[in-house]
Amino acid sequence: MSTMAAAAGASYSPRILTAKETRLVIFASSLGTVFEWYDFYLYGSLAAIIGKQFFSATSPSIQFIFALLAFSAGFAVRPFGAVFFGRIGDLVGRKYTFLVTILIMGLSTFIVGILPGYAKIGLAAPVILISLRLLQGLALGGEYGGAATYVAEHAPAGKRGAYTSWIQTTATLGLFLSLLVILGCRTVLGTEKFEAWGWRIPFMVSLLLLAVSVWIRLRLNESPIFQQMKAEGKSSKAPLTESFARWPNLKIVLLALFGLTAGQAVVWYTGQFYTLFFLTQTLKVDAQTANLLLAGALLLGTPFFLVFGSLSDRIGRKPIIMAGLALSALTYFPIFRALTHYANPALEAAETSAPVVVAADKASCSVQFDPVGKSKFTSPCDVAKAALVKRGVPYNNEDAPAGSGTQIRVGATVIPSYDAAGPDAKAQGAAFDKALAGSLDAARYPKAADKAAMNKPMVLFLLWILVIYVTLVYAPIAAMLVEMFPTRIRYTSMSLPYHIGNGWFGGFLPPIAFAIVAAKGNIYSGLWYPVIVSIITLVIGLLFVKETNNVNIESDTLAQEGALPV
Repeated sequence: MSTMAAAAGASYSPRILTAKETRLVIFASSLGTVFEWYDFYLYGSLAAIIGKQFFSATSPSIQFIFALLAFSAGFAVRPFGAVFFGRIGDLVGRKYTFLVTILIMGLSTFIVGILPGYAKIGLAAPVILISLRLLQGLALGGEYGGAATYVAEHAPAGKRGAYTSWIQTTATLGLFLSLLVILGCRTVLGTEKFEAWGWRIPFMVSLLLLAVSVWIRLRLNESPIFQQMKAEGKSSKAPLTESFARWPNLKIVLLALFGLTAGQAVVWYTGQFYTLFFLTQTLKVDAQTANLLLAGALLLGTPFFLVFGSLSDRIGRKPIIMAGLALSALTYFPIFRALTHYANPALEAAETSAPVVVAADKASCSVQFDPVGKSKFTSPCDVAKAALVKRGVPYNNEDAPAGSGTQIRVGATVIPSYDAAGPDAKAQGAAFDKALAGSLDAARYPKAADKAAMNKPMVLFLLWILVIYVTLVYAPIAAMLVEMFPTRIRYTSMSLPYHIGNGWFGGFLPPIAFAIVAAKGNIYSGLWYPVIVSIITLVIGLLFVKETNNVNIESDTLAQEGALPV
């Protein structure tokens, strides 16, 4: 350390914040992050409508897959945003970095609201949309780490879990706010107007939220721990190198990813996104009812972020996170089967009384996953599976002899499939569609979930349980990640494993799960992805990740007070 830096450090004494100032730090950081999550998750809540608006050149089934991929594009770049903005946060400061990220997020979201669709500007529409999603992902990659670090560095020892748990509520509150605004607009305008143009209103509202967020955050000061570190000349000159090119810290980054955030992410996205897709796309619950039920579960479950965050200060972060992972892996399949039973009992009854089977030569079947919407799936096997997936009908696969035709069996009824590229495809297609529809109707496969038959209290209860799992794994994670890394590289080091876990393992969950379901036919098979990831994280976490809740976060050593793995 230079003489000048030492002198500056000797004379510097960070001011202790009053209780009122501390509350402002938590409120300002949390509110801005709520708005940023609101912006980010509007797209996910409106994926089906956006698919029609911006990918209308593709078939209806491909529109939804393409919309999910565009949704995932924002997740794909989150780790890059974490590295880029994390470095700036460790070099310049926490406050100014997340001011920049919220500006990028808010403006990108507003532009989505005024962006013309495919019908008006053609291919430019999806290209611009995906570009805006990439900007949103970059911004969110820098936002979360900054907000969590900023709040944790203001928190007194023994209360970091309680303080940072307010940041942990923001993702859920942002999703809840997006659902609330969407439901309000849909109710006022009606479904037809909302899907035609009213869906843009929630995006344009983000401009107002952006103004409020920036105004509030401009009132904040820099983190006192960061200020002291800068004054003492201890800040990192190369946070990327220290974080990822030196094995002692890189090892902790990898443990944070595979022993904590990967499993936390899939539990989070299963409980708050996959459930919505499962209700609307598989169980055919109307969007308004599904959104209301999920919003209710989020409202009832959100206080438990604060409960488990505070509890982690007393009993530790690790036991709470590991409990959430174990419960999720053990109970996802029965919970989702129960959702089918209570949300669409007619589908469950039809599947039991008249199971659907696709009998085909395995070699003639394709993986119907087309990210660019240009492939043609025309074989009889592909035609049969696409028809069933489009109707939300679960089915089993049965291998048929090589070269044999493809058949759909609905109970005892057999419907031969056809080659969609054949010379008489149009007439054969019409006959096939009529026969399949008649057979499914006769077997009482529902076209949509019957609201009168739905047990809404039980559906709400099951969704609430899934949200509770989210609060278990997510409430302590910010404090634990902050405590795993020294101040000089904390922003960079904690942001990357968090955003790889949540951006990649979690963000790609919906398209991966749907691709698995489309290939297997079993509507629950997509759950194997979050279950397997949860189990892997549980094992690594139990064996190799140590408790951190008593760590001194002002330390600038890697294995702080011996609390971390060495």
